[in-house]
Amino acid sequence: MKVNKFMAMRWFFAVILLAGLSSCSKKSSSNTGSKATGWKINDKKGGFQYASKFKKQETGPGLVLVEGGTFTMGKVADDPMHDWNNTPNQQHVQSFYMDETEVTNLMYMEYLDWLKRVFPPEEENYKNIYEGAIPDTLVWRDRLGYNETMTNNYLRHPAYAEYPVVGVNWIQATEFAKWRTNRVNEAVLEREGYLKKDAKVTEAKADATFDTETYLAAPTKTFGGNEEVVLKGRRGSKAKATTTNSKGETQEAKNVYAQRTSGLILPEYRLPTEAEWEYAAAADIGQREYNIYKGQKKYPWSGGYTRSNKRQIRGDQLANFKQGKGDYGGLAGWSDDGADITNKVKSYPPNDFGLYDMAGNVAEWVADVYRPIVDDEANDFNYYRGNVYTKNKIGEDGKVELVTAETQKFDTLPNGKVISRNFIGQIAQVPVDEKETYLRQNFDKSDHKNYRDGDKQSTRYFDFGSEGGAEAKLKDDQRMYDSPKHNVSVDSIGNMIRKFDRSNKRTTLINDDVRVYKGGSWRDRAYWLDPAQRRYFPQDMATDYIGFRCAMSRVGPKSDHKKTARNKR
Repeated sequence: MKVNKFMAMRWFFAVILLAGLSSCSKKSSSNTGSKATGWKINDKKGGFQYASKFKKQETGPGLVLVEGGTFTMGKVADDPMHDWNNTPNQQHVQSFYMDETEVTNLMYMEYLDWLKRVFPPEEENYKNIYEGAIPDTLVWRDRLGYNETMTNNYLRHPAYAEYPVVGVNWIQATEFAKWRTNRVNEAVLEREGYLKKDAKVTEAKADATFDTETYLAAPTKTFGGNEEVVLKGRRGSKAKATTTNSKGETQEAKNVYAQRTSGLILPEYRLPTEAEWEYAAAADIGQREYNIYKGQKKYPWSGGYTRSNKRQIRGDQLANFKQGKGDYGGLAGWSDDGADITNKVKSYPPNDFGLYDMAGNVAEWVADVYRPIVDDEANDFNYYRGNVYTKNKIGEDGKVELVTAETQKFDTLPNGKVISRNFIGQIAQVPVDEKETYLRQNFDKSDHKNYRDGDKQSTRYFDFGSEGGAEAKLKDDQRMYDSPKHNVSVDSIGNMIRKFDRSNKRTTLINDDVRVYKGGSWRDRAYWLDPAQRRYFPQDMATDYIGFRCAMSRVGPKSDHKKTARNKR
């Protein structure tokens, strides 16, 4: 009996040992190399290098993850005009990130401060860069109102630091997003040891700045080619600028700069598309049970009323909006929306995605060019109208060509404002051509803002059998969107010549330069708080009630959370 017990113990330990060896064998074999070739990945001697320890995309400063899904775009609770501007259509939006709050005066002032330091406006070459980015503070003025306090103080006074920035046109908002992309990625690479510490403050100047796309395409040209700032090899890591080959010879190492494969570079900050903004504002996730929505939400919060029914804040308004004729904030001393103009961000409860002020406070620019219809027959996935495809400009030496002080371009807007559309050190862009479009099925030219609505084929005057086809010219009064054509030019001695279109034959204000803005504002009635409502405004003009927030695409999995059947996370 004792012998049998002893033998059983020996067999028990033998089985455990074999199991351990088997698991170690599997583990080691899985780490031996590539599943494609069997070669070792990330070999110190060279070969294929990859960020095998990458886990998930880093959440950029100020952003909140919005998990994508399907929703009914354009479904409004009230449509008294019946103008077919909000025709309901089913869309799907991929997961993305969105700013938790609207961009504030403080955030925008940081942008202005950087421009002023790097591109001193007192220098003739750079004066239009800073001046072109300054918000229009005169939007506060009114013919029959005294608003000079906001004109003089709203942007810069610390009392309004956390209030949403206004007076920013669509072009300025997109330029801010580009700047933000570069500053965030610059900080990430500094943190990870690819850039010299504090160089973003001490070394930045007009001809030596950081640009994300320049760093990825030609890292040695970043910061004006200063090798003391752009480091060869990750500081504090095992990566070195040189390696030794099998013959003992020293040679320059490869992959010493961060690349897309490093997993460190964040996608660009940008304006959200109309579909993304509406989906995020509606936040139907709060109505979800299993794979359906329970009922319809009129506003970003649950219920059909603008006041809270919670005991602690019962009667409080859930957004900042105009409540009636001459009523921007209710009675003094009464629990109401607490504001007459804009209000400090996060003054009202967030929606079910954790986003603040998706109704009220200020309306917000989105990326889309406005059209009366959303063409869901053409696309129902990540819908967006406004694509203009470009590519890096390649010089005669076969390398990317950077913007210089001589090649930097400025746009003079119809209202006379001069705005810089690129910075020194960025990669010059040119439209895509036949090399990219030939025999493609998904796109066939650079500019697709007018696809299926607004191009020559869309007008009733287009003759499909005429010679020249789609390139046939139409008369000015035969355009599909016969909007006014204002123009401004500069003569040989620098005088600005404004040409105002005074024709009384124009039938619409729609053209390729009008952009959608969403959400109600402090100036709007509750009707406009519905996320599905949409309006448009010229992209080069600003108001005292339109602001913006940024978005960023999500790369990788749709969600960070394991799915549950009911409305739990």
